[in-house]
Amino acid sequence: MESIAALDTQVFFFLNGLHTTWLDPIMYYLTNTLTSLPVYILIIYLLFKKFRSKIWIPLICIIACIALTDQITSGIMKPAFARLRPTHEPLLAEKVHTVNNYKGGRFGFASSHASNTSGIAMFTFLLFRNQYRTIGLLFIWAGLISYTRIYLGVHYPGDILVGAGIGLVCGLILSKIFKAVSQRLAITNTK
Repeated sequence: MESIAALDTQVFFFLNGLHTTWLDPIMYYLTNTLTSLPVYILIIYLLFKKFRSKIWIPLICIIACIALTDQITSGIMKPAFARLRPTHEPLLAEKVHTVNNYKGGRFGFASSHASNTSGIAMFTFLLFRNQYRTIGLLFIWAGLISYTRIYLGVHYPGDILVGAGIGLVCGLILSKIFKAVSQRLAITNTK
């Protein structure tokens, strides 16, 4: 376990060290949840276009996915593992590159940003993969949001990878639930 933690710290400092003055405000801006509003509006538009009056069913699944990923990471894992964020680790904090003195909450394992965005990306991808070839770009969005967390110094890469894995699994599970509910309610266009 110690060797994994040491590698995680090494990779963290490499990635966190890839900062520039001009990129700092961009990364700080991108990590804000409201910055992703255009992505959420696009997803809602695509859902409406495909499901019209039945839009509430996939919307409930997306909300459930976010609630599930957030509860697993923030409600269960962060307090259970109590792994300090790099910005709160006494031996590392002074070496961490931060932006606007942003340090995040005390614990960081696993990343809620990574789990939430990966869950949304997976669910939406599985829902629209046959209609839009570019829907896979949502994974780039999720990856970028996740990387901002390392860049800002508030997550180790392991926090991100585990968070993203949780999101992908939750997105897959909610996709299966959506498909089952859709078949039961005889909703068309669920391919």
